[in-house]
Amino acid sequence: MDDKGLTIAKLTARMHELVKSKGWYEADSKRPQTPRNLAVSLAIEAAEILEHFQFGEEIKDRDELGSELADVTLYLLQLASVSGIDLEEAVLKKIEVNKGRKWDVER
Repeated sequence: MDDKGLTIAKLTARMHELVKSKGWYEADSKRPQTPRNLAVSLAIEAAEILEHFQFGEEIKDRDELGSELADVTLYLLQLASVSGIDLEEAVLKKIEVNKGRKWDVER
């Protein structure tokens, strides 16, 4: 299967398949997939990215960093989905908002 060019919707569907296959959407799951729990997990995974830069500017293990970025992406996709947010639409709206923002001018 060629996974190049997957859309946010297709990535979200693949993420849901994984979560369902693990039983994490079940009412008795030890890992309830609530918006709060997903937000906490997202923040934890994002913090793990910082470990890669804790004592320097260079990426020491690109594969491991990629794995952490993937964890963040999966939690982000899931949080948006279970919260009823169209992430693609939200990103496009934010880009438009940022176009109109006044940013500090670098000299």
